Amino acid sequence: MDTTSKKACMIAIVVQMIYTGSTVLAKAAFNDGMSIFVFIFYRQATGSLLLLPLALLFQRKNMRSMPMMLLLKLFLCALFGNTLNLNLYNVSLKLTSATLVTAGRNAMPVVTLCLALLLRMEVVDLRSSSGIAKVSGSALCISGVMVMAFYVGPGLSPVNHHRVFAAHAGTGSHATTSKAAWIAGTFLMVLSNISWSLSTIWQARILRDFPNRMLVAMSLCVFSALQSLVIAAVAERDTSRWKLRLDVGLLAVAYTGFLVTGVTYYLQAWCVEMKGPVFFAAWLPLCYIFTIFCSSFFLGEIVHLGSILGGILLIGGLYGVLLGKSKESRFASRSEMNTIDGGQDEQQEHKKPDTHEVAKPAEIQCEQSRFDGSSKQLDRMC
Repeated sequence: MDTTSKKACMIAIVVQMIYTGSTVLAKAAFNDGMSIFVFIFYRQATGSLLLLPLALLFQRKNMRSMPMMLLLKLFLCALFGNTLNLNLYNVSLKLTSATLVTAGRNAMPVVTLCLALLLRMEVVDLRSSSGIAKVSGSALCISGVMVMAFYVGPGLSPVNHHRVFAAHAGTGSHATTSKAAWIAGTFLMVLSNISWSLSTIWQARILRDFPNRMLVAMSLCVFSALQSLVIAAVAERDTSRWKLRLDVGLLAVAYTGFLVTGVTYYLQAWCVEMKGPVFFAAWLPLCYIFTIFCSSFFLGEIVHLGSILGGILLIGGLYGVLLGKSKESRFASRSEMNTIDGGQDEQQEHKKPDTHEVAKPAEIQCEQSRFDGSSKQLDRMC
């Protein structure tokens, strides 16, 4: 393994560890009674405090040239991709468990593929192995979601019975959550994935027209903070719910605001730039494995067999879709190389002299010399 691959692997592992920490800390804060909507606002505001000064320092000239239509697109993209996505995700986390919502993250590439098919940005050929892999992966993901929603199964005893993050509002495990709330939380997780996937497709188009990742990230974070403030102000009228204390809630806000919004974005972009999006997506199941252990150890959550089986199906579906995409990429690269080689051969053929055209003038001269007998030298040449 070369140095670039080693760096990419280490970055991918670190990113999944950071995501694991954010999920576990957010779940601990909700178990401790922190408001979901207030938490989201503080998270986005903290990220804005990190990204806005950097944008002002390095991208001040480009900020002035951002047209109003671009700002409107970024506002709507932040509304669906950041604000709505985070609210759905965290409500799902509150109603279910950290293990389930982390397992659901593996379905994001599959959901993005389905939306791309509906928008005619992607094509699936069922006669090819890549198309079969994509369809099979999507079917496995749907099966995984259904298993996690409707099948509980026996629970596994937590690794640590004395939780590191003690809760005052219940454990948040499935044992204390009603069946209806668990099913609702599972499908809220699916809606969160759909919202994220739509925003990803939209964000790709925005970056194509305005290729400035720092300004796009800053704008999405600032707009999302303002939108989250409005939602939190409507949902939480009690001012005491807005107070931050020296507890796990403050730790969760600082962790998700600075590490997830600030550091993880650049690490993820760096990894994708080095090895591509398929390589990075292949490491997503690692976050699920980390979360199973961490939620059991730190939160005392009881991990149920249904969540494990559903997670395995989701991971299988993820790798099925990634395998199909990888085969398509290899086929496209081979086709491109064949096209380039064919074009070069055609150019060489054009450069070769045509022997018939070269000989033709000499043949004409020879026939003329034989006809009039005027040139004995040409007659001998012929």
